[in-house]
Formats: sequence, structure tokens, C-alpha cells
Amino acid sequence: VQLQASGGGLVQPGGSLRLSCTASALTFSNYAVGWFRQAPGKEREFVAASRRNSGSTYYSSSVKGRFTISRDNARNTVTLQMNSLKPDDTAIYYCGVKAGFPIMSTMMNGDMYDYWGQGTLVTVSS
Repeated sequence: VQLQASGGGLVQPGGSLRLSCTASALTFSNYAVGWFRQAPGKEREFVAASRRNSGSTYYSSSVKGRFTISRDNARNTVTLQMNSLKPDDTAIYYCGVKAGFPIMSTMMNGDMYDYWGQGTLVTVSS
């Protein structure tokens, strides 16, 4: 199983970035997907998650209204559209997958995920 994250980079405050994560060697539609991030010196934190059929999505309070998670099961891809970026959004962003129909609290807990991508760095700075 491999999850390949991409799309990170340097952006000015107020700007946008679109992260992508493509999965291989698994039946992507059988997994919930999530994005987490880890800033320097801080613990990993939940950002957003989507259930298997995209019918339910969840966001942390810090990104709700600015970030949008979406998935394309036919392409084994999940994206995270990030708008109105702030310096506090600077972090390494990781995508992960969790099999089945996890409850919301499980989807928000990175320790419960089955597989992870390698991470992509997002830097928000002027």
C-alpha cells in the first residue's frame, strides 16, 4: 500500500493551495480518508476527513470554512483545497486511510489510521 501526497509549497498569507493524495494497492473506496498536519515542535493534529462515499466530511474548527476535502474513488485520490491560508497553517500535511466505516471520533484520531503517506510541506509566509 502506498499513499503519495503532493501539492505543498510556499504561499503568502491569504493564498490557496491544493493538496492531493493518491493511493495504490488498495481498494480506495473501502477506506475513509483523512488529512492531518504536524507543525514544528507540535503534535500531529486532525485537519479533515471524509467517509468512504464522500457523504460525510469533518473538519477541525481551525480550518472549517477555509479547507475542503474531496475524494475521487475512481482515481484513488483525495484532495484538500486550502483557502485563506494563515501562518498557523504551516506544517507537514499527511494523508491517511482507515478501513471500513469509522465513527467520527475514530476518524479524528490519527493513531487509528491504517496507512499513511509521506507528507507534504506547506509553508505560509510573507
